[in-house]
Amino acid sequence: MKETIAVFDFDGTLTTKDTMLEFIKFACGKRKFFFGFLLYSPILVLMKLRLYPNWKAKEKIFSYYFKGMSYQKFKELGAKFRNVIDEFKRRSVIDILIKHISEGHKVYIISASIEEWVQPWCEQYNVTGIMGTKIEVDNKGNITGRFKSKNCYGREKVERLLEVEPLRDKYHLYAYGDSRGDREMISFADEGIYV
Repeated sequence: MKETIAVFDFDGTLTTKDTMLEFIKFACGKRKFFFGFLLYSPILVLMKLRLYPNWKAKEKIFSYYFKGMSYQKFKELGAKFRNVIDEFKRRSVIDILIKHISEGHKVYIISASIEEWVQPWCEQYNVTGIMGTKIEVDNKGNITGRFKSKNCYGREKVERLLEVEPLRDKYHLYAYGDSRGDREMISFADEGIYV
């Protein structure tokens, strides 16, 4: 008998909104949020037209808002943000996640979002693991504005799963997602489901 593993995207799958946008509003305020997106709107347009890499645009925006912030403060904001996420959670998909857990399946959340705000919210569900985009911190404990890992999007989601679960022929894989960033993972699964 193969074991069962279920992987879930986070933004738009377990939630109804993009949590990066909501986290920036929460951490920096609406005024700075709107000013930053106005400032970076040319890059965002190029990204939507696929003329500028998704990860690079995301890193630039992340850097604008969080470069120089102490990592400790950032983690504290991530922990406080868990209550905000509850306001836009997608109950129907969370019920599926809970069902997988109750049946003894391994459950991973694999997200392009930053781990420090995904992890605190996911802890309540006792998932097996969380994989997200990792951020770089300097030797003084401050955020550099750069990513330490690849943006956990597209094929990178598959690669990150295989780092922890390399024996692909030994498990039956369910994958849940909502966007083109999940396409590779859904194709990789035995049962891929768009929500």
